[in-house]
Amino acid sequence: MSNVIDVTKDTFRSEVIDSDKLVVVDFWAEWCGPCKKLSPLLDEIAEEIGDEVTIAKINVDEERELGAMFQVMSIPSVLMFKNGEKVDEFIGLQPKPAITSKIQAQLQ
Repeated sequence: MSNVIDVTKDTFRSEVIDSDKLVVVDFWAEWCGPCKKLSPLLDEIAEEIGDEVTIAKINVDEERELGAMFQVMSIPSVLMFKNGEKVDEFIGLQPKPAITSKIQAQLQ
């Protein structure tokens, strides 16, 4: 079972805010080159530690309201939510070890 989920404005509360796990939310778009490079890294992380964390993807072209709500100006933007609160974020393509390190810091 994949731990990567697609989130919309209709499912954001149930999948992200109300989650009892750390949720890593990737704001991306189909036309974004760095987003396409980040996606497989997040898929790998989901496979490796998906029992501890949920990876969520939000297409900013389809969910403009969510992008605006979190002031996403550049993509990829990755926001991390824990207990319904944003606890960390990074913008742009990052190496997998850096992403894993940020996630592990929030799991402590």
